[in-house]
Amino acid sequence: MGKDKVENEDLIRHGFPELSSAHVYLRMPEGMAWTAIPDALLEDCSQLVKANSIEGNKKNNITIIYTPHSNVKKTGDMAVGAVSFYNDRLVKRFYVKERKNEIVNRLNKTKEERVVDYEAERQERERMEGRKKKEHALQQKKETLEAKRHYKEQAAAKDYAHLFSDEAIAEAQREKQRQSRLQAAQKQAAGQGDEEDGEDVYESDDSFM
Repeated sequence: MGKDKVENEDLIRHGFPELSSAHVYLRMPEGMAWTAIPDALLEDCSQLVKANSIEGNKKNNITIIYTPHSNVKKTGDMAVGAVSFYNDRLVKRFYVKERKNEIVNRLNKTKEERVVDYEAERQERERMEGRKKKEHALQQKKETLEAKRHYKEQAAAKDYAHLFSDEAIAEAQREKQRQSRLQAAQKQAAGQGDEEDGEDVYESDDSFM
């Protein structure tokens, strides 16, 4: 929170994108959506808004409005601390029946006052976001290359499996049988040739008649 409406101007100017509300700024944990802020947390923020409002602190049954920081509109003709919104549909409301001192006192016990360079914090935040985006892009590139490699391996495996399809196996068996028959025929032909070469030849001799 800004100590006053002048400090609120710095918050308006240099707030983080996920900050909610215009005068009490909530730096939500990473991953939390502004539309899903727990009611207990909204109650704490709303009680702070009420307790630190000159008019609102005197009233019951008030409505606190909140919106993302990116929806806070500030123009040069507005009074110090005053804001409007770019899109009214991005403005939500939280009902506060009355001031709850137990909440305000609890939060005041953890109150810390310090001088903040909001511009420097915003610049550091943007540098951090830039590093995250770069790391994310590198990770996506790595995952894309890995997916392509995996796809190529699968395609190669399918081609290899095609070699062992039923048709390919049957053709290989037929070829093996043809080779076996050819080898058998060649052996048979070679055996017949040996018998003809080694056959005994006798000449007729009348003395043995």
